[in-house]
Amino acid sequence: MKNVLLALFVALLLAACVTGDRVRGGIREGMTKDQVIATLGQPDGFKRSGNAEALQYTNRLISGWSWDRTDYTVILEEGHVTQYGPGQVRQEGPNLLIVVPVK
Repeated sequence: MKNVLLALFVALLLAACVTGDRVRGGIREGMTKDQVIATLGQPDGFKRSGNAEALQYTNRLISGWSWDRTDYTVILEEGHVTQYGPGQVRQEGPNLLIVVPVK
């Protein structure tokens, strides 16, 4: 039982920073929604406004003895990536979504 718990803990540690690394290294402007999902997996949430769609991914990090959370957002317009990065999505008009970095 100890070995199973240890293996699970190690797997969680290794997976904890994967989302941020995948966003930084694998996402680029112009990608399609299918390419983003193939790279990052299914989003944790989404928001739609007209032709704009925001895919939201939550990255849980271990810092000291607590879990920190960083949200990554990929914004698509007409099915292609126009913005991506850490932060929260904000609606700036009827068909405009932007990523706002969290301080």
